[in-house]
Amino acid sequence: MTVPETTLNALKLAGQAAADKQATDIVAVDVAQQMGLTDAFLLASAGSERQVLSVVDEIEDALTQQLRLDVLRREGKAGGRWVLLDYGHFVVHVQHEEERVFYALDRLWKDSPLIDLGLTDGVASHEGGSAVEPESGTRDWTPNSARD
Repeated sequence: MTVPETTLNALKLAGQAAADKQATDIVAVDVAQQMGLTDAFLLASAGSERQVLSVVDEIEDALTQQLRLDVLRREGKAGGRWVLLDYGHFVVHVQHEEERVFYALDRLWKDSPLIDLGLTDGVASHEGGSAVEPESGTRDWTPNSARD
């Protein structure tokens, strides 16, 4: 894994903040080898525009208060369908479930290693954050909401 410890700690905090606001399909992906501009992506889904914004606010608050880490760039907050938070070493994508399925970032980065977030919230830990290993041995990156 090429993600620095400081970034890993921030990802875990952001993932837990998303889980605390009932986000689903929380996944962190190490994109450092393929991307060069950032080390990792954190992906999370929410069922409504209001929930997307709530998850984003919780992530920003947690990172600012606990790590004194401020977002460098924020995109999409006005629409509440897909919000991107750029922290430099990692980027957070909080998407409405429909956008998550349609844009399929999970499939785009399917060859990248997953990062274990060690989430403590039972719902987020088993619903989001782990790829499914089908019998063929390849990862199924379809978000759980699209698999149902």
